[in-house]
Amino acid sequence: MTSYEQDARTLEPPWPFTGREDELELVRRSLGIGRQGVVVTGPAGGGKTRLITEAVRGIDCARVTGTPETSTLPFAAFAPLLPGHTSLPGAIQHLSGVRLLVVDDAHLLDEASAALVHQLAVHGRTRLVVAAADPGPLPGAVSRLWTGELLTHLALEPLPYDETAHLLAGGGLEPLTVRRLHRVCRGDLRLLRDLLGALRESGALTRVPDTGEWAWRGPLPLTATVLDRIAPLLDRPDPGERDTLERLAFAEPLPPHLDDGLDLGILERLETDGLIHVDDRGAVRLAHPLHAPALRARAGRLRARRLARTPSQCEPALKDEQEQLATCVDQLDVREVPAPVGEWLAAGGLPVPAGYAAVRARYSRLRGELREAAAWAREGLRATPGDASCRTELACAAAESGKAAVVRGDGGLAHYGAVRLGEPVGAAGRLDGVLAQHAEALARGDGPALDSAAEALAARGLLLFAAEAHAQAVRAHRDPRAARMSRTRAVALARRCQGARTPALSGLVLGELTARQRQIVTLAATGLSNRQIAERLTLSVRTVGNHLYSAYTRLGASDRSALPWLVEQPEEKSA
Repeated sequence: MTSYEQDARTLEPPWPFTGREDELELVRRSLGIGRQGVVVTGPAGGGKTRLITEAVRGIDCARVTGTPETSTLPFAAFAPLLPGHTSLPGAIQHLSGVRLLVVDDAHLLDEASAALVHQLAVHGRTRLVVAAADPGPLPGAVSRLWTGELLTHLALEPLPYDETAHLLAGGGLEPLTVRRLHRVCRGDLRLLRDLLGALRESGALTRVPDTGEWAWRGPLPLTATVLDRIAPLLDRPDPGERDTLERLAFAEPLPPHLDDGLDLGILERLETDGLIHVDDRGAVRLAHPLHAPALRARAGRLRARRLARTPSQCEPALKDEQEQLATCVDQLDVREVPAPVGEWLAAGGLPVPAGYAAVRARYSRLRGELREAAAWAREGLRATPGDASCRTELACAAAESGKAAVVRGDGGLAHYGAVRLGEPVGAAGRLDGVLAQHAEALARGDGPALDSAAEALAARGLLLFAAEAHAQAVRAHRDPRAARMSRTRAVALARRCQGARTPALSGLVLGELTARQRQIVTLAATGLSNRQIAERLTLSVRTVGNHLYSAYTRLGASDRSALPWLVEQPEEKSA
């Protein structure tokens, strides 16, 4: 098996603000004239503080923060802003001149501070931006800020995978590692930063020989943040419950049958407390993806040796997983399905059978996850270097990324390839289902029908095909507003396809930029520095940098390396 070169201590992750444009706009709107403010709630580590910091950047404001240590001391959070020994009316009067107040960790406010925040909202002279962890206990005065409709409420969802990948794009991480980090952290940015720092410091990130990217193979670091997140498991008083949780950690999924040594009463209690999940087939898994690797890393060597499965013991489950993925591919329905066995093998640095790897690569490629498709193909080639199916998948992923010539005869999609190239005539009568719907709409030059086909493709998880159909609709629409909408949808989907560079997407993304952004991006693509661009356009260097940063966000690019392709690709001719 291939070994990896170790030396990742200098790998520094970028942490730009990303993936929250709509939420940022909502917070900023809530601070406009006639508005009283907003409450942002969400799980710990989900980016609430980062969001509100970005929203009030450049605005004069006062800030207070709740802390566990001061949650019983009256007005403790407001101590820097208030004189000593004040009353609630006195505090309100003292803060009457504050036009904007930011309150972080409001779930930790003492009762007096919480009441003060509520009264400031009632009086309406101070605009408020409040962040609070949820789920969890909240002071009643804080929860009434939105249940009483005093302030706008924004429930912040965990950062999705695509935006997590964009956040980590500058760190040189290989895609299976990015997927593993996202799966373990579930959008918890505090945990993500903690884990990545621990991996760098411990030398657990290793160079992948074929790509030069960094990979994480091996156990989960048991950082303080990780231990805090698994405290609900460690604190279970019942030895039987703890034993069941550890068995699941080493061998999930398990069937819930008494003859397999599992106590159904214990399983019912763990399910009621939200610690395990039972799927439709009766398989039992730990509810949070972090729990299994954390429990495995915490177990002693002898217990791990007794409980852990060997690769040979995984063969039946891996075969079932492969058949399920192959069915998804055959039916062109690649909506996400759990496939933990293959991920467990890859994460542990164990050989991944080439047959499984090829199917997994094809499944990922059809989903538009091109970098992951290539990574799975490489995993299969490490186990079986000459495997033809893995080599084909690697070539197909490279072609979709614009790094190689198009691979002909791509299984049952060969005729659909002509549709993707804008030539639907040769595919007439040779496709069915959503692919035929796309071909027929393109042959008619019907913009609305192409958008409908794109939506049908996206519903089946075929995101790259959907992006291409929307892109073709841009050229087919006669209504400029409909064309703009199709363009926006195409760009949004293409951004999720991990660097896809296909003919149908050529020349598309620049339409999402403002005129000034297009001008600056075009100059940057020629190799000019920010200073040179600033001198040519009579702008400040900072202004150029801000325009480029906004353009990167809209284009789905992490840096200048993608700009030449985005600018130089010619517009595809109309069908």
